[in-house]
Amino acid sequence: MTDNYKGWHEKLPYALLGYRITSRTSTGVTPYLLVYDTEVVIPAEVEIPSLRIVQEAELDNAEWVRDRYEQLALIDEKMMVVICHCQLYRQRMARAFNKRVKTRLFQIGQMVLKNIFPHQDEYRGKFAPNWQGHYVVRKVLSRGAVVLAEMDGQQWLKPINSDAIKHYYA
Repeated sequence: MTDNYKGWHEKLPYALLGYRITSRTSTGVTPYLLVYDTEVVIPAEVEIPSLRIVQEAELDNAEWVRDRYEQLALIDEKMMVVICHCQLYRQRMARAFNKRVKTRLFQIGQMVLKNIFPHQDEYRGKFAPNWQGHYVVRKVLSRGAVVLAEMDGQQWLKPINSDAIKHYYA
């Protein structure tokens, strides 16, 4: 390590190589394999030949072309393996997230407050209140959606996700 940060651009290619040849948890393969459909030959393998390098060096052109053609034919199979791995990873992450989710149960007639999101017209900056309301739950729909009504009885047309509201305790 050096205390001088002026040579970072000289070390950048090595850092990028390390990033590209490291296997990812989400896909189970390296980004280099996904792009080029083959594992990278690192400089150490050229100096001290590995079994893979020795086998490829002994092939003549016709055998190498046939072997490469077989590898290219397996691209779809490799991509399907990666897609399946990604789907399983996504399911594991969703299961881990959903373990911590607390379900909010609302009943008709309960008073609630509605969250004000930054993209809404009611948003007035970071120092303004984050919740508005007093609203009354008029209808509970499936999968956590509710229909609200204002205190004067005027019912909203669009349902709201239960994540955007919370109980109001008077």
